[in-house]
Amino acid sequence: MTSPETTAIFTRSWSLYDLLTEYNYMFHREIYRKIEDILKLRGDQGHYRLLDLGCGNARYLAPCLKQAVPVIYEGVDLSEAALTEARGYLAELPGQVFLTRRDLLEAIESTEKTWDVIFTGFAIHHLAPDEKARFFHAAGRCLAENGWLILVDVVREENQDRESYLDGYLKFMRETWTKVPKDQLEEACAHVHDHDYPECLSTLRGMASEAGLHSTQLISRYAQHHTLLFSRSTLEKI
Repeated sequence: MTSPETTAIFTRSWSLYDLLTEYNYMFHREIYRKIEDILKLRGDQGHYRLLDLGCGNARYLAPCLKQAVPVIYEGVDLSEAALTEARGYLAELPGQVFLTRRDLLEAIESTEKTWDVIFTGFAIHHLAPDEKARFFHAAGRCLAENGWLILVDVVREENQDRESYLDGYLKFMRETWTKVPKDQLEEACAHVHDHDYPECLSTLRGMASEAGLHSTQLISRYAQHHTLLFSRSTLEKI
């Protein structure tokens, strides 16, 4: 399960991650424009229930939800600083809003609710392989029959080992994240090196299928950053 050390960079200084997203180094603007588009396609606008795992401050998802309003939103994160900011970003959202400080795997394995959309952004790659399988199993258990699991995360190429992936991603960070102060950039690089365990797409698809989510759609891809939609049955191309 994610340890305190895994999330220390975020629980200690949420502002660093927010800085990275402000400069769009991880393609948040493009990714969340597409997230808004696909949420608008749901036929249960104003009535669907959304669980956001590793919600952070919800800065980028909140505008999407104002355009595709859920009846219930629950955000889960370990960073109290991020959750405090999330309350502000979600303040004008109609419907019920709940924010919980908790480990995301514990949260999804213990929920007794049924969710129409489970969303997680740049969080699952911190889990060990067996924990990822548990995550998918729990998602399959609590997702509504026509529910969607939307996963935004970094993904390895097929047959690429972790070390090769890390070499490429750390190079990407050091060459393109030029507006981040040097000491903070190296802190972020150390975090990625020590705590990122992304899977390849076929592995994620296999875990999802074993959990009853037999359909996988690649919604968008920007370098290593993928948006995937898992569902029980095949959807029309989104």
